[in-house]
Amino acid sequence: MKTARQMDIKCVAVRTSAEPDAMYLSMADIIHEVDDEAAEIPVFLDIERLIAIALETKCDALHPGYGFLAENAYFAEKCHDNRITFIGPSPDAIYKMGNKPVARQIALKHKIPMATGSHGSVANEDEALLHASRIGYPVIIKAASGGGGRGMRIVRQESEMEKMFILASREAEKAFNDPSVFIEKYIENPKHIEFQVLGDMHGNIIHLGERECSIQRKHQKLLEEAPSPALDEQLRKTMGETAVRIARAVGYYSAGTVEFLLDSDRNFYFMEMNTRIQVEHPVTEMITGIDLIEQQIRIASGEPLALKQEDIKLSGWAIECRINAEDVQAGFAPSPGRIEKISFPEEPGVRVDTGVRAGSSIVASYDSMIAKLIVTGADRRQAVKNTKMALDKVWIKGTKTTLPFFRMLMRNHIFQEGTFTTSFIEKELEKYHASSEYEETIAAWLATKLFIEENLSEKKNNISFDQGRELTPWLLRKRLTQF
Repeated sequence: MKTARQMDIKCVAVRTSAEPDAMYLSMADIIHEVDDEAAEIPVFLDIERLIAIALETKCDALHPGYGFLAENAYFAEKCHDNRITFIGPSPDAIYKMGNKPVARQIALKHKIPMATGSHGSVANEDEALLHASRIGYPVIIKAASGGGGRGMRIVRQESEMEKMFILASREAEKAFNDPSVFIEKYIENPKHIEFQVLGDMHGNIIHLGERECSIQRKHQKLLEEAPSPALDEQLRKTMGETAVRIARAVGYYSAGTVEFLLDSDRNFYFMEMNTRIQVEHPVTEMITGIDLIEQQIRIASGEPLALKQEDIKLSGWAIECRINAEDVQAGFAPSPGRIEKISFPEEPGVRVDTGVRAGSSIVASYDSMIAKLIVTGADRRQAVKNTKMALDKVWIKGTKTTLPFFRMLMRNHIFQEGTFTTSFIEKELEKYHASSEYEETIAAWLATKLFIEENLSEKKNNISFDQGRELTPWLLRKRLTQF
Protein backbone atom coordinates (compact mmCIF):
# COMPACT_ATOMS: atom_id res chain seq x y z
CA MET A 1 0.00 0.00 0.00
CA LYS A 2 2.92 2.36 0.61
CA THR A 3 4.19 1.76 -2.90
CA ALA A 4 0.70 2.04 -4.39
CA ARG A 5 0.21 5.41 -2.71
CA GLN A 6 3.46 6.66 -4.21
CA MET A 7 2.07 5.59 -7.60
CA ASP A 8 -1.26 7.39 -6.93
CA ILE A 9 -3.16 4.11 -6.75
CA LYS A 10 -6.00 3.83 -4.24
CA CYS A 11 -6.12 0.71 -2.06
CA VAL A 12 -8.86 -1.40 -0.48
CA ALA A 13 -8.13 -3.41 2.68
CA VAL A 14 -10.21 -6.00 4.51
CA ARG A 15 -10.90 -5.61 8.23
CA THR A 16 -11.24 -8.94 10.07
CA SER A 17 -12.72 -9.69 13.48
CA ALA A 18 -9.39 -11.25 14.53
CA GLU A 19 -7.55 -7.95 13.98
CA PRO A 20 -10.10 -5.12 13.96
CA ASP A 21 -7.43 -2.48 14.67
CA ALA A 22 -4.66 -3.87 12.47
CA MET A 23 -2.01 -1.32 11.52
CA TYR A 24 -2.34 -1.98 7.78
CA LEU A 25 -5.87 -0.56 7.84
CA SER A 26 -4.46 2.93 8.47
CA MET A 27 -2.80 2.86 5.04
CA ALA A 28 -5.93 1.95 3.07
CA ASP A 29 -8.18 4.39 1.21
CA ILE A 30 -11.19 2.08 1.57
CA ILE A 31 -11.80 -0.44 4.37
CA HIS A 32 -14.16 -3.33 3.71
CA GLU A 33 -15.71 -4.76 6.86
CA VAL A 34 -16.22 -8.53 7.15
CA ASP A 35 -17.87 -10.53 9.90
CA ASP A 36 -15.86 -13.75 9.90
CA GLU A 37 -16.14 -14.89 13.51
CA ALA A 38 -18.40 -17.80 12.56
CA ALA A 39 -16.87 -18.42 9.13
CA GLU A 40 -15.64 -21.93 8.36
CA ILE A 41 -12.83 -20.53 6.20
CA PRO A 42 -10.81 -17.44 7.24
CA VAL A 43 -11.51 -14.60 4.80
CA PHE A 44 -7.91 -14.46 3.58
CA LEU A 45 -8.22 -18.08 2.45
CA ASP A 46 -11.73 -17.76 1.01
CA ILE A 47 -11.21 -17.30 -2.74
CA GLU A 48 -14.86 -16.74 -3.65
CA ARG A 49 -15.34 -14.18 -0.88
CA LEU A 50 -12.19 -12.22 -1.76
CA ILE A 51 -13.22 -12.07 -5.41
CA ALA A 52 -16.68 -10.86 -4.36
CA ILE A 53 -15.14 -8.13 -2.19
CA ALA A 54 -12.87 -7.03 -5.05
CA LEU A 55 -15.86 -6.79 -7.41
CA GLU A 56 -18.03 -4.98 -4.87
CA THR A 57 -15.34 -2.36 -4.19
CA LYS A 58 -14.58 -2.05 -7.93
CA CYS A 59 -10.94 -3.08 -7.63
CA ASP A 60 -8.95 -3.17 -10.87
CA ALA A 61 -6.22 -5.36 -9.41
CA LEU A 62 -5.39 -7.60 -6.47
CA HIS A 63 -2.00 -8.02 -4.79
CA PRO A 64 -1.77 -11.36 -2.93
CA GLY A 65 1.19 -10.44 -0.68
CA TYR A 66 3.53 -13.27 0.31
CA GLY A 67 1.23 -15.49 2.36
CA PHE A 68 -2.22 -17.05 2.30
CA LEU A 69 -3.19 -17.46 -1.40
CA ALA A 70 -0.10 -15.85 -2.97
CA GLU A 71 0.90 -19.06 -4.76
CA ASN A 72 -2.55 -20.41 -5.52
CA ALA A 73 -3.02 -20.92 -9.27
CA TYR A 74 -6.80 -21.25 -8.95
CA PHE A 75 -6.97 -17.89 -7.16
CA ALA A 76 -4.99 -16.20 -9.94
CA GLU A 77 -7.24 -17.83 -12.54
CA LYS A 78 -10.41 -16.66 -10.75
CA CYS A 79 -9.04 -13.10 -10.77
CA HIS A 80 -8.48 -13.32 -14.51
CA ASP A 81 -11.96 -14.81 -15.07
CA ASN A 82 -13.48 -11.81 -13.27
CA ARG A 83 -11.30 -9.29 -15.12
CA ILE A 84 -9.32 -8.45 -12.00
CA THR A 85 -5.61 -8.05 -12.63
CA PHE A 86 -3.66 -10.49 -10.48
CA ILE A 87 -0.40 -8.80 -9.49
CA GLY A 88 1.77 -11.84 -9.94
CA PRO A 89 2.64 -14.47 -12.55
CA SER A 90 0.27 -16.43 -14.77
CA PRO A 91 -1.79 -19.29 -13.27
CA ASP A 92 0.15 -21.68 -15.51
CA ALA A 93 3.52 -20.56 -14.13
CA ILE A 94 2.22 -20.73 -10.55
CA TYR A 95 1.03 -24.29 -11.09
CA LYS A 96 4.16 -25.53 -12.86
CA MET A 97 6.61 -24.05 -10.37
CA GLY A 98 4.35 -24.58 -7.34
CA ASN A 99 4.10 -28.31 -7.98
CA LYS A 100 7.61 -29.49 -7.11
CA PRO A 101 7.61 -32.75 -9.15
CA VAL A 102 6.43 -30.80 -12.22
CA ALA A 103 9.12 -28.16 -11.59
CA ARG A 104 11.74 -30.92 -11.37
CA GLN A 105 10.63 -32.29 -14.75
CA ILE A 106 10.93 -28.85 -16.32
CA ALA A 107 14.38 -28.37 -14.78
CA LEU A 108 15.53 -31.77 -16.07
CA LYS A 109 14.28 -30.94 -19.56
CA HIS A 110 16.31 -27.72 -19.57
CA LYS A 111 19.42 -29.39 -18.10
CA ILE A 112 19.30 -27.47 -14.82
CA PRO A 113 21.52 -29.12 -12.16
CA MET A 114 19.47 -30.89 -9.48
CA ALA A 115 19.91 -33.38 -6.68
CA THR A 116 18.91 -36.94 -7.63
CA GLY A 117 15.31 -37.71 -6.73
CA SER A 118 11.96 -39.26 -7.62
CA HIS A 119 10.50 -38.27 -11.00
CA GLY A 120 7.12 -37.48 -9.48
CA SER A 121 5.09 -37.78 -6.32
CA VAL A 122 5.65 -40.88 -4.17
CA ALA A 123 2.47 -42.86 -3.44
CA ASN A 124 3.40 -44.65 -0.19
CA GLU A 125 6.14 -45.72 2.21
CA ASP A 126 7.07 -48.80 0.18
CA GLU A 127 7.63 -46.74 -2.96
CA ALA A 128 9.59 -44.23 -0.87
CA LEU A 129 11.88 -47.04 0.34
CA LEU A 130 12.57 -48.12 -3.26
CA HIS A 131 13.52 -44.56 -4.24
CA ALA A 132 15.70 -44.13 -1.17
CA SER A 133 17.49 -47.40 -1.92
CA ARG A 134 18.23 -46.18 -5.44
CA ILE A 135 19.26 -42.65 -4.39
CA GLY A 136 21.18 -43.59 -1.24
CA TYR A 137 20.67 -42.28 2.28
CA PRO A 138 20.25 -39.66 3.60
CA VAL A 139 17.21 -38.50 1.62
CA ILE A 140 14.70 -35.73 2.21
CA ILE A 141 10.93 -36.01 1.85
CA LYS A 142 9.31 -32.80 0.57
CA ALA A 143 5.75 -31.60 0.09
CA ALA A 144 4.85 -31.53 -3.61
CA SER A 145 2.89 -28.30 -3.11
CA GLY A 146 3.76 -25.18 -1.15
CA GLY A 147 7.01 -24.24 0.55
CA GLY A 148 8.30 -22.39 3.59
CA GLY A 149 9.80 -25.52 5.11
CA ARG A 150 6.44 -27.26 5.65
CA GLY A 151 6.07 -30.97 4.92
CA MET A 152 9.80 -31.74 4.98
CA ARG A 153 11.55 -34.58 6.80
CA ILE A 154 15.11 -35.93 6.59
CA VAL A 155 15.50 -39.72 6.55
CA ARG A 156 18.95 -41.06 7.39
CA GLN A 157 18.21 -44.79 7.49
CA GLU A 158 15.61 -47.27 6.29
CA SER A 159 14.02 -47.78 9.72
CA GLU A 160 12.99 -44.08 9.85
CA MET A 161 11.17 -44.02 6.52
CA GLU A 162 7.66 -45.07 7.56
CA LYS A 163 7.42 -42.60 10.42
CA MET A 164 8.93 -39.66 8.48
CA PHE A 165 6.83 -40.34 5.38
CA ILE A 166 3.62 -40.21 7.40
CA LEU A 167 4.68 -37.05 9.26
CA ALA A 168 5.69 -35.24 6.07
CA SER A 169 2.51 -36.24 4.24
CA ARG A 170 0.24 -35.18 7.12
CA GLU A 171 1.99 -31.84 7.49
CA ALA A 172 1.77 -31.24 3.73
CA GLU A 173 -1.96 -31.94 3.77
CA LYS A 174 -2.52 -29.63 6.73
CA ALA A 175 -0.44 -26.79 5.27
CA PHE A 176 -1.31 -27.04 1.57
CA ASN A 177 -4.41 -29.24 1.39
CA ASP A 178 -2.30 -31.71 -0.61
CA PRO A 179 -0.65 -34.75 1.03
CA SER A 180 1.55 -35.48 -2.00
CA VAL A 181 5.30 -35.70 -1.36
CA PHE A 182 8.42 -36.50 -3.36
CA ILE A 183 11.93 -37.59 -2.44
CA GLU A 184 15.40 -36.37 -3.33
CA LYS A 185 18.97 -36.83 -2.13
CA TYR A 186 19.69 -34.81 1.00
CA ILE A 187 22.73 -32.59 0.58
CA GLU A 188 24.60 -32.30 3.87
CA ASN A 189 25.57 -28.86 5.18
CA PRO A 190 24.81 -26.77 2.09
CA LYS A 191 24.30 -23.07 1.76
CA HIS A 192 20.81 -21.89 0.77
CA ILE A 193 21.15 -19.30 -1.99
CA GLU A 194 18.23 -17.73 -3.86
CA PHE A 195 18.08 -15.41 -6.86
CA GLN A 196 15.54 -12.65 -7.35
CA VAL A 197 14.16 -12.55 -10.89
CA LEU A 198 11.92 -10.06 -12.71
CA GLY A 199 10.11 -10.81 -15.94
CA ASP A 200 7.58 -8.91 -18.03
CA MET A 201 4.83 -10.00 -20.43
CA HIS A 202 7.03 -9.23 -23.42
CA GLY A 203 9.61 -11.97 -22.81
CA ASN A 204 12.20 -9.88 -20.95
CA ILE A 205 13.65 -11.57 -17.85
CA ILE A 206 16.53 -10.44 -15.63
CA HIS A 207 17.92 -11.31 -12.20
CA LEU A 208 18.74 -8.88 -9.39
CA GLY A 209 21.47 -10.90 -7.69
CA GLU A 210 21.29 -13.34 -4.83
CA ARG A 211 20.26 -13.58 -1.20
CA GLU A 212 21.96 -15.71 1.45
CA CYS A 213 19.31 -17.62 3.42
CA SER A 214 21.32 -20.26 5.30
CA ILE A 215 20.48 -19.03 8.81
CA GLN A 216 17.39 -21.16 9.35
CA ARG A 217 15.87 -23.54 11.84
CA LYS A 218 13.84 -26.57 10.76
CA HIS A 219 13.89 -25.19 7.19
CA GLN A 220 12.41 -21.87 8.37
CA LYS A 221 14.47 -18.80 7.47
CA LEU A 222 15.40 -16.49 10.32
CA LEU A 223 17.88 -14.09 8.73
CA GLU A 224 18.71 -13.18 5.13
CA GLU A 225 21.40 -11.04 3.59
CA ALA A 226 22.36 -9.77 0.17
CA PRO A 227 24.66 -10.46 -1.47
CA SER A 228 26.01 -13.83 -0.24
CA PRO A 229 29.51 -14.11 1.23
CA ALA A 230 29.87 -17.46 -0.60
CA LEU A 231 29.63 -16.17 -4.17
CA ASP A 232 32.17 -14.51 -6.41
CA GLU A 233 31.30 -12.68 -9.62
CA GLN A 234 31.69 -15.74 -11.84
CA LEU A 235 29.51 -18.01 -9.71
CA ARG A 236 26.95 -15.21 -9.34
CA LYS A 237 26.83 -14.86 -13.13
CA THR A 238 26.44 -18.62 -13.68
CA MET A 239 23.74 -19.08 -11.04
CA GLY A 240 21.92 -15.93 -12.11
CA GLU A 241 21.81 -17.06 -15.73
CA THR A 242 20.50 -20.45 -14.58
CA ALA A 243 17.73 -18.74 -12.58
CA VAL A 244 16.72 -16.76 -15.67
CA ARG A 245 16.65 -19.96 -17.77
CA ILE A 246 14.26 -21.61 -15.32
CA ALA A 247 11.97 -18.58 -15.30
CA ARG A 248 12.04 -18.36 -19.08
CA ALA A 249 11.10 -22.05 -19.36
CA VAL A 250 7.63 -21.28 -17.94
CA GLY A 251 7.16 -17.87 -19.57
CA TYR A 252 7.49 -16.21 -16.19
CA TYR A 253 6.50 -12.61 -15.55
CA SER A 254 6.34 -10.60 -12.29
CA ALA A 255 8.76 -10.98 -9.36
CA GLY A 256 9.88 -14.49 -8.44
CA THR A 257 12.64 -16.30 -6.61
CA VAL A 258 14.68 -19.27 -7.77
CA GLU A 259 16.21 -21.20 -4.85
CA PHE A 260 19.40 -23.26 -4.94
CA LEU A 261 21.53 -25.35 -2.60
CA LEU A 262 25.29 -24.77 -2.80
CA ASP A 263 27.55 -27.58 -1.56
CA SER A 264 31.05 -27.38 -0.09
CA ASP A 265 32.59 -27.93 -3.56
CA ARG A 266 30.64 -24.93 -4.93
CA ASN A 267 28.29 -27.11 -6.96
CA PHE A 268 24.75 -25.74 -7.00
CA TYR A 269 21.43 -27.54 -7.33
CA PHE A 270 17.98 -26.20 -8.22
CA MET A 271 15.59 -26.62 -5.31
CA GLU A 272 12.38 -24.74 -6.13
CA MET A 273 10.91 -21.51 -7.43
CA ASN A 274 8.69 -19.25 -5.34
CA THR A 275 6.15 -17.56 -7.61
CA ARG A 276 5.56 -14.51 -5.40
CA ILE A 277 7.30 -11.68 -3.63
CA GLN A 278 9.18 -12.99 -0.59
CA VAL A 279 9.51 -11.91 3.02
CA GLU A 280 13.19 -11.13 2.45
CA HIS A 281 12.78 -8.99 -0.67
CA PRO A 282 13.86 -5.75 1.15
CA VAL A 283 17.54 -6.77 1.24
CA THR A 284 17.54 -6.92 -2.56
CA GLU A 285 15.80 -3.55 -2.73
CA MET A 286 18.43 -2.04 -0.44
CA ILE A 287 21.43 -3.09 -2.54
CA THR A 288 19.84 -2.45 -5.95
CA GLY A 289 17.70 0.63 -5.26
CA ILE A 290 14.77 -1.05 -7.03
CA ASP A 291 11.26 -1.15 -5.52
CA LEU A 292 10.16 -4.70 -6.32
CA ILE A 293 6.49 -4.03 -5.53
CA GLU A 294 6.47 -1.14 -7.97
CA GLN A 295 7.98 -3.44 -10.58
CA GLN A 296 5.26 -6.04 -9.89
CA ILE A 297 2.52 -3.46 -10.37
CA ARG A 298 4.04 -2.06 -13.57
CA ILE A 299 4.55 -5.55 -15.01
CA ALA A 300 0.96 -6.54 -14.15
CA SER A 301 -0.31 -3.45 -16.00
CA GLY A 302 1.50 -4.64 -19.12
CA GLU A 303 4.52 -2.34 -19.05
CA PRO A 304 7.81 -3.72 -20.41
CA LEU A 305 10.77 -3.84 -18.02
CA ALA A 306 12.67 -0.58 -18.10
CA LEU A 307 15.75 -2.43 -16.82
CA LYS A 308 18.25 -4.61 -18.64
CA GLN A 309 20.64 -7.07 -17.00
CA GLU A 310 23.58 -4.71 -17.45
CA ASP A 311 21.68 -2.01 -15.55
CA ILE A 312 21.66 -4.08 -12.34
CA LYS A 313 24.44 -2.99 -10.00
CA LEU A 314 24.83 -4.36 -6.47
CA SER A 315 25.94 -1.66 -4.04
CA GLY A 316 26.80 -2.31 -0.39
CA TRP A 317 25.42 -5.03 1.86
CA ALA A 318 22.06 -5.58 3.58
CA ILE A 319 20.97 -7.87 6.43
CA GLU A 320 17.38 -8.65 7.44
CA CYS A 321 16.38 -10.02 10.85
CA ARG A 322 12.89 -11.51 11.15
CA ILE A 323 11.72 -10.34 14.56
CA ASN A 324 9.03 -12.84 15.53
CA ALA A 325 6.90 -13.29 18.63
CA GLU A 326 8.68 -16.47 19.67
CA ASP A 327 10.30 -17.69 22.86
CA VAL A 328 13.90 -18.34 21.86
CA GLN A 329 14.82 -20.17 25.07
CA ALA A 330 11.84 -22.52 24.59
CA GLY A 331 13.02 -23.59 21.15
CA PHE A 332 11.34 -20.75 19.24
CA ALA A 333 7.88 -21.66 20.55
CA PRO A 334 5.14 -19.17 19.52
CA SER A 335 4.61 -16.36 22.01
CA PRO A 336 1.37 -14.54 21.12
CA GLY A 337 0.40 -11.53 23.16
CA ARG A 338 -0.24 -7.79 23.18
CA ILE A 339 2.52 -5.36 22.25
CA GLU A 340 2.66 -2.90 25.15
CA LYS A 341 5.60 -0.85 23.92
CA ILE A 342 7.65 -0.96 20.75
CA SER A 343 10.51 1.20 19.57
CA PHE A 344 12.90 0.94 16.63
CA PRO A 345 16.02 2.93 15.70
CA GLU A 346 15.49 5.76 13.25
CA GLU A 347 18.74 6.49 11.50
CA PRO A 348 20.35 6.27 8.05
CA GLY A 349 20.91 2.73 6.81
CA VAL A 350 18.15 1.21 8.95
CA ARG A 351 14.76 0.21 7.54
CA VAL A 352 11.89 -1.30 9.52
CA ASP A 353 8.97 -3.06 7.84
CA THR A 354 6.27 -3.79 10.40
CA GLY A 355 2.55 -4.35 10.67
CA VAL A 356 2.23 -3.70 14.41
CA ARG A 357 2.44 -0.82 16.85
CA ALA A 358 1.95 -0.33 20.59
CA GLY A 359 -1.41 -1.85 21.47
CA SER A 360 -1.38 -4.38 18.61
CA SER A 361 -1.97 -8.02 19.39
CA ILE A 362 0.01 -10.93 17.97
CA VAL A 363 -2.71 -13.53 17.55
CA ALA A 364 -2.21 -17.28 17.26
CA SER A 365 -4.30 -17.48 14.08
CA TYR A 366 -1.78 -15.49 12.01
CA ASP A 367 1.98 -15.47 11.48
CA SER A 368 4.12 -14.54 14.48
CA MET A 369 6.16 -11.89 12.65
CA ILE A 370 6.36 -8.54 14.43
CA ALA A 371 8.78 -6.75 12.15
CA LYS A 372 11.63 -7.03 9.71
CA LEU A 373 14.75 -5.08 10.68
CA ILE A 374 16.83 -4.35 7.58
CA VAL A 375 20.27 -2.78 8.05
CA THR A 376 22.85 -1.78 5.45
CA GLY A 377 26.59 -1.19 5.33
CA ALA A 378 29.27 -0.43 2.77
CA ASP A 379 30.42 -4.06 3.05
CA ARG A 380 29.47 -7.15 5.05
CA ARG A 381 31.67 -6.34 8.02
CA GLN A 382 30.09 -2.92 8.42
CA ALA A 383 26.58 -4.30 7.85
CA VAL A 384 27.09 -6.84 10.68
CA LYS A 385 28.42 -4.11 12.97
CA ASN A 386 25.52 -1.79 12.12
CA THR A 387 22.99 -4.59 12.62
CA LYS A 388 24.44 -5.37 16.04
CA MET A 389 24.04 -1.74 17.08
CA ALA A 390 20.54 -1.47 15.58
CA LEU A 391 19.37 -4.61 17.41
CA ASP A 392 20.55 -3.13 20.71
CA LYS A 393 18.24 -0.17 20.05
CA VAL A 394 15.10 -2.23 19.42
CA TRP A 395 12.70 -2.23 22.37
CA ILE A 396 9.64 -4.51 22.47
CA LYS A 397 7.59 -5.12 25.61
CA GLY A 398 4.61 -7.44 25.97
CA THR A 399 5.75 -10.62 24.25
CA LYS A 400 8.91 -12.66 23.94
CA THR A 401 10.75 -12.20 20.67
CA THR A 402 13.66 -13.51 18.61
CA LEU A 403 15.77 -10.46 19.49
CA PRO A 404 18.05 -12.41 21.92
CA PHE A 405 18.89 -14.85 19.13
CA PHE A 406 19.89 -12.12 16.68
CA ARG A 407 21.93 -10.26 19.28
CA MET A 408 23.83 -13.45 19.96
CA LEU A 409 24.18 -14.24 16.25
CA MET A 410 25.82 -10.91 15.40
CA ARG A 411 28.52 -11.69 17.98
CA ASN A 412 29.18 -15.25 16.75
CA HIS A 413 32.55 -15.63 15.00
CA ILE A 414 31.31 -18.23 12.48
CA PHE A 415 28.50 -15.92 11.40
CA GLN A 416 30.90 -12.98 11.24
CA GLU A 417 33.22 -15.01 8.99
CA GLY A 418 30.32 -15.93 6.70
CA THR A 419 31.24 -19.64 6.61
CA PHE A 420 27.96 -20.92 8.11
CA THR A 421 25.64 -23.43 6.41
CA THR A 422 22.00 -24.45 6.88
CA SER A 423 23.07 -26.72 9.77
CA PHE A 424 24.65 -23.82 11.68
CA ILE A 425 21.97 -23.48 14.37
CA GLU A 426 21.58 -27.20 15.03
CA LYS A 427 25.32 -27.99 15.02
CA GLU A 428 27.16 -24.87 16.08
CA LEU A 429 24.99 -23.19 18.68
CA GLU A 430 24.72 -24.61 22.16
CA LYS A 431 21.98 -22.12 22.95
CA TYR A 432 19.93 -19.56 21.10
CA HIS A 433 20.50 -16.49 23.24
CA ALA A 434 23.44 -14.37 24.33
CA SER A 435 24.66 -14.51 27.91
CA SER A 436 27.72 -13.55 29.90
CA GLU A 437 29.16 -13.70 33.39
CA TYR A 438 27.78 -10.16 33.82
CA GLU A 439 24.21 -11.20 32.95
CA GLU A 440 22.77 -10.23 36.35
CA THR A 441 24.41 -6.80 36.16
CA ILE A 442 23.09 -6.27 32.63
CA ALA A 443 19.60 -7.30 33.75
CA ALA A 444 19.75 -4.86 36.67
CA TRP A 445 20.95 -2.09 34.36
CA LEU A 446 18.15 -2.70 31.87
CA ALA A 447 15.54 -2.86 34.64
CA THR A 448 16.78 0.47 36.05
CA LYS A 449 16.78 2.00 32.57
CA LEU A 450 13.17 0.87 32.05
CA PHE A 451 12.16 2.32 35.42
CA ILE A 452 13.65 5.71 34.51
CA GLU A 453 12.04 5.73 31.05
CA GLU A 454 8.62 4.91 32.47
CA ASN A 455 8.68 7.13 35.56
CA LEU A 456 10.79 10.19 34.81
CA SER A 457 10.14 12.87 32.22
CA GLU A 458 12.74 13.84 29.65
CA LYS A 459 13.41 17.05 31.55
CA LYS A 460 14.33 15.18 34.72
CA ASN A 461 16.25 12.46 32.93
CA ASN A 462 19.21 13.63 30.89
CA ILE A 463 21.13 10.37 31.11
CA SER A 464 22.47 9.07 27.80
CA PHE A 465 22.53 5.29 27.74
CA ASP A 466 24.18 5.05 24.34
CA GLN A 467 22.54 1.72 23.46
CA GLY A 468 24.66 1.20 20.40
CA ARG A 469 27.88 0.65 22.39
CA GLU A 470 29.09 -2.72 23.64
CA LEU A 471 28.06 -3.38 27.26
CA THR A 472 31.36 -3.87 29.05
CA PRO A 473 31.64 -4.21 32.88
CA TRP A 474 33.43 -0.84 33.01
CA LEU A 475 30.72 0.90 30.97
CA LEU A 476 27.98 -0.68 33.10
CA ARG A 477 29.58 0.53 36.32
CA LYS A 478 29.94 4.01 34.82
CA ARG A 479 26.29 4.09 33.73
CA LEU A 480 25.02 2.80 37.07
CA THR A 481 26.94 5.46 39.01
CA GLN A 482 25.28 8.20 36.93
CA PHE A 483 22.15 7.82 39.01
